[in-house]
Amino acid sequence: MCSDYLKYLISFFTLLMVNWTISCSGRAGKEPAGSSGNTPATAEEPPVTLVKIISPDENAEFRLGDRIKVSLAPENKSRVPDSVLVYFDGKLVSLMRSDMWECDVTRDFTSTTGRKSLKVTAYKGGRARTTLTRFLIIYSDLVPKRYGFKISGSYPHDRDAFTQGLFYDNGLLYEGTGQEAGSSLREVELETGRVRRQLNLGPSLFGEGITLYKDRIYQVTWTNKVGFVYDKSTFSQINKIYYHTEGWGLTTMKDRIVMSDGTNVLYIYEPEMFTVVSRIEVYDNERKVDQLNELEYINGEIWANIWMTDLIVRIDPATGRVIAYLDLKGILNDPGTDTSVKVLNGIAYDSSGNRIFVTGKNWPKLFEISLTE
Repeated sequence: MCSDYLKYLISFFTLLMVNWTISCSGRAGKEPAGSSGNTPATAEEPPVTLVKIISPDENAEFRLGDRIKVSLAPENKSRVPDSVLVYFDGKLVSLMRSDMWECDVTRDFTSTTGRKSLKVTAYKGGRARTTLTRFLIIYSDLVPKRYGFKISGSYPHDRDAFTQGLFYDNGLLYEGTGQEAGSSLREVELETGRVRRQLNLGPSLFGEGITLYKDRIYQVTWTNKVGFVYDKSTFSQINKIYYHTEGWGLTTMKDRIVMSDGTNVLYIYEPEMFTVVSRIEVYDNERKVDQLNELEYINGEIWANIWMTDLIVRIDPATGRVIAYLDLKGILNDPGTDTSVKVLNGIAYDSSGNRIFVTGKNWPKLFEISLTE
């Protein structure tokens, strides 16, 4: 009798545990649609708009260092939020718990140019119920200077070189050239223009910018989203690098590599893993400056060719603002070269001699220049 009762208890508790496990796991016992179970489904609460943004307006324009006043208002006076969080460019600006739904985005937050997000999240009952986003534009606070040029020297340049990247190191020029079935990496004598070494890229690759980091040369391609790392002394390939944008220009800025993609955005890469650590949006006092192409880091500034123009733009990497424009119109006086097609492209800097070199796509000459006001 006792044995039978014990078996009954064991059977009962086993069945109870099975039912509990099934109920908690949700893998069994699902009721068909339309059935009336003991536990009714919880209806999802509809979204609620608690606040609205009074100011600033969408795409409102400001300058570097401006203070931005944010004004909100409850959408419905009978349903006022408990609190509101305000973010600017992804950073928390203010936590508001007041009927006066106003705060300032201080100058510390408007220290870089670009298209910035203003996000407002309103809470009620401990839950985020409303999130609104507007975009604002921060322009430079400087009117950029305009410079001309003086030619200090000229050197032969291979007319077959569709120049995409250029840098100077230890008495030699290094040049990256483009075009499908015509892209290369070259080591060139400055004085003679003679190509000392050349590594040709695969025919499907369109070569773009190059730069030197330590003893390695980095080269990107246009639309293939793959680049290459070479040993400088041998041109042997060490590694491949990958990125999510087009590849245009490259330069080395201290312990980082900067890449352009033809827009107004410059991407800052950590060289070893080639991962993006930050980005710069380039604006002058009136507009964004896009079509940024070949790059060079000169005395704390990033210089960039503006594609299809005779202009080089000088950029403050700390803020993104344009410091100055350099107009090189007419530098190549050669009737055999159509500079509206074979455009200015290629900047190199000799840091030890403080010399600046420029050239263009399929140009017969490379120039050493100085700036004039």
